[in-house]
Amino acid sequence: MKQFEQSDALKRLPEQFFAKLAGKVNRYKEAGHDIINLGQGNPDQPTPEHIIHSLQSAAEKPAFHKYPPFRGEPFLKQAVADFYKREFDVTVDPEKEVAVLFGGKAGLVEVSQCLLNKGDKALMPDPGYPDYWSGVAMAEAEMHPMALLEENDFLPDYNAISEEDFEKAKLMFLNYPNNPTGAQATESFFEDTIKLANQHDFCVVHDFAYGAIGFDGNRPISFLEVEGAKDVGIEIYTMSKTFNMAGWRVGFAIGNPSVIESINLLQDHLYVSLFSGIQEAAAEALLGSQKCVEELAQTYERRRSVLIEGLRGIGWDVKAPAGSFFSWLKVPDSFTSEEFADYLLEEAKVVVAPGNGFGEYGEGYVRAGLNTPEDRLVEAVNRIKQLDLF
Repeated sequence: MKQFEQSDALKRLPEQFFAKLAGKVNRYKEAGHDIINLGQGNPDQPTPEHIIHSLQSAAEKPAFHKYPPFRGEPFLKQAVADFYKREFDVTVDPEKEVAVLFGGKAGLVEVSQCLLNKGDKALMPDPGYPDYWSGVAMAEAEMHPMALLEENDFLPDYNAISEEDFEKAKLMFLNYPNNPTGAQATESFFEDTIKLANQHDFCVVHDFAYGAIGFDGNRPISFLEVEGAKDVGIEIYTMSKTFNMAGWRVGFAIGNPSVIESINLLQDHLYVSLFSGIQEAAAEALLGSQKCVEELAQTYERRRSVLIEGLRGIGWDVKAPAGSFFSWLKVPDSFTSEEFADYLLEEAKVVVAPGNGFGEYGEGYVRAGLNTPEDRLVEAVNRIKQLDLF
């Protein structure tokens, strides 16, 4: 059969890190091993019942069986605005400052194609979510890594970035609570970011995927809460983590009207928005009871305690994350990140994600997720203990 050559844009794409990891895990599962998967970022809890019931009712509405509005249902964009006002005291224009996305990931890839040209530069957290790289690669732009180091609380040190790199930058990606480190941002950090964005005329894209998951009583800060944020950037919020709706593929870009218009324009040529029934269920999630969100955050905090205290109990010197549902764990000195991840998989049948998959500065760490029940986390700790590494 004839083989057609891929476009140069596809050839520029980085290897899909999570797909590679999933393939490795599946080979062990197919061989019959009992695998404890701490490497995934896929929420394990079901979508709350009131959201499911909303979709079930909405699916019966004939009006929703037609094409939805290109740029999303007005009632959903209003729900986003109401949600941001209630949760963060941020005033949002639902028509000009909200774009409905096919999941947050889509928006994070699209925004580079909207704002970057060949040779432009994007400032990129390192370690960071690998899919940020994909949109930059498709736009033929360049990435400048911003090192997230433990001694800086996993916040980028702007003094380490040259004036020239700031001047060439058109985009900056940030993500707090952070994947993979679990760090949280401070208001003063966002204030510094906004000042730099104004000085150097770049757009800030804040990935707020874990905005509902903060620990020890510390509520995560929305970038848009900080004065001047909408002047220089957008925030991308997803329903996947807050409401266990990963498979529903619903997210939003909120903020600067010119960026929102660019995202909407690109999506006009890609989609005719989401099924309106899903949009109605998403609105119900945003406007309805938030008790399920509070309970979910408490679940992750309990799991964090079980994992971190358990690992410390076997002699592994690890730090507790401040938010997200990930833990960022230093590997023993005698291993690289990938060697250690492979060793845990082969010898303990415990999956973690090697830190180098998130960038150069991820080397020396592995990421462990909290999307696993407490008893399985205890079992994972016991299996690691048997390896006598610490």
